[in-house]
Amino acid sequence: MTDILVVVLNYKTPELAVQAAQSAAAAMKTFGGTILLVDNDSPDGSFQKMQLLTQAAEWPDHLDVHVLQSGRNAGFGAGNNFGIQAGLQICPSADFVYILNPDAQAEVDAIEALVAYMNATPKVAIAGSWVYGETGDDHCSAFRFPGLASEFEASIRFGPITRLLKKHVLPMHIPEVSGPVGWILGASMLVRTSALNEVGLFDETFFLYFEETDLCLRAYRAGYEVHFVRESRVCHIGSVATGMGRWSRTPTYWYQSRWYYFSKNHSRSYAICATALNVVGTSLWRLRRRIEGKPIVGAKCFLRDMIAHDLNALFQPTPNATIRSLGVPAETSLQTSVE
Repeated sequence: MTDILVVVLNYKTPELAVQAAQSAAAAMKTFGGTILLVDNDSPDGSFQKMQLLTQAAEWPDHLDVHVLQSGRNAGFGAGNNFGIQAGLQICPSADFVYILNPDAQAEVDAIEALVAYMNATPKVAIAGSWVYGETGDDHCSAFRFPGLASEFEASIRFGPITRLLKKHVLPMHIPEVSGPVGWILGASMLVRTSALNEVGLFDETFFLYFEETDLCLRAYRAGYEVHFVRESRVCHIGSVATGMGRWSRTPTYWYQSRWYYFSKNHSRSYAICATALNVVGTSLWRLRRRIEGKPIVGAKCFLRDMIAHDLNALFQPTPNATIRSLGVPAETSLQTSVE
């Protein structure tokens, strides 16, 4: 039997996290392994709530279910790294690690479809699901890697430019068939344990956003492939914990992650060019909106904040990558487990 480690990382959404874990349990009817709920140091008593909810819930007899406290909120990557390292101590036989967002619900055959696809395509290190919203709307599950052309296309928002740069448009929406993509949404991703052993875990320098993009790029550069699996479907409420869709102003950590991704994976000069193209594109889009008499939408002070952040980052050293090895145990003193 194939063993899978499921990690559900929670931050202030304990009820949703337990529901997500239950959906994963239902989707693991033909697999063994462990389901791990990790609280990322939520200040609202989430850890205790998840303990109680987990104890009260019914779980399949063939699965181990644990609730752990990471002890610090160092972001999405660090929290999932903690869960992966701790989980593989509990279930060292896991062939795959499945990461599921706390505000997501895996359909009953979602994990089986991912495993079957990866077993049939050995070069695939990471596979992602077709993620959709509560009303069935596409949440955009597959993407090309960010680059200079995509920065300009996304910021100018102009049809002729989009058609000209169609091979560089970041979101791929719903590919018609399962197959290779640049990177996939971290809301539902299955990763080979052997690949993680080679390329490492998430880079913890990212607090939030771009960490799954970076992991997929590292896998790609190591000779692996990342695929979107259309047959695997997951419902995602979307940004409940981060509130991305409701931002009135883009948080600093998004600018930090964006700058770090470009400067780390390309160069500082590349990051400067990416920002310059974004500024030009956004400025032209805003000018066009004013000429057309249409309101400017989006987060307030976006250009001002991005320029201010990147100018400051330009005179600071690029942060060192913090990529943990799979073989390094999690800090067991921070673990509290409930079966």
